[in-house]
Amino acid sequence: MKTISENRCFGGTQGVYSHSSTATGTEMTFGLFLPEEAQHAPVPTLWYLSGLTCTHENAMTKAAAQGWAAEQGIALVFPDTSPRGEGVADDPAYDLGQGAGFYLDATADPWAPHFQMETYIMQDLPTLITDHFAVDPDRHAITGHSMGGHGALTLAMKNPGRFKSVSAFSPICHPSASDWGRKQFQAYLGSEEAGKAHDATLLMRENGLDAPILIDTGTADQFGDLLGTEHLAGAIAARRQPAQIRLQDGYDHSYFFVSTFIEDHVAFHAEALYS
Repeated sequence: MKTISENRCFGGTQGVYSHSSTATGTEMTFGLFLPEEAQHAPVPTLWYLSGLTCTHENAMTKAAAQGWAAEQGIALVFPDTSPRGEGVADDPAYDLGQGAGFYLDATADPWAPHFQMETYIMQDLPTLITDHFAVDPDRHAITGHSMGGHGALTLAMKNPGRFKSVSAFSPICHPSASDWGRKQFQAYLGSEEAGKAHDATLLMRENGLDAPILIDTGTADQFGDLLGTEHLAGAIAARRQPAQIRLQDGYDHSYFFVSTFIEDHVAFHAEALYS
């Protein structure tokens, strides 16, 4: 593991690190905020999964999460959204390839050799962080924005007991019925049908979730027709799943929206992590 930078931040440390990933077969970069409490004992961790076109840096610098995490004594992990580098498959479109990993393990060429983002998020990076930093291996929560919200919801539902709480900002809720999903499932998995195993609405219908959920979506979200919020809401209602889905009046899909409500999300996760 290499240290790219470390900066004092709200009494703790905001670091950026890189490492050779066994999951992706590439060098991966991630951000990690550790609150002051991590100097004395392991702290719980909130994972933040970013959206299309983002790197580890976008949420780290725009979501305004560190101050609230410091107040609650929580670490923040900001992974990258895909493998990158020479020899890694890519596509000219913004919503496929590098920057658009969709938090799944690809099975179809040319993506399969490196696009193993589910394994990276669920196994590779947690092991590295637990081995090198003062984080509690048993207390994790997860959130995400857009494609990252899709990742947060689906990874939590596919791994019962792993996360104490789950939240999302403008998540892609029903990707198998959306242009943000069908295209990617066809490419990464070889068929749209295979993508149904990575669809939050369908997973909710089948399995539910053993953790509380908080979702915020703006009523002025310019990508609202791609998100499918109403489908997930229907599945949650049918299953009687404990959840809050809040439609925030006038807010769009941007980090201005995320930063406005990040305090609520950090507090929501802190309650679950420390209960």
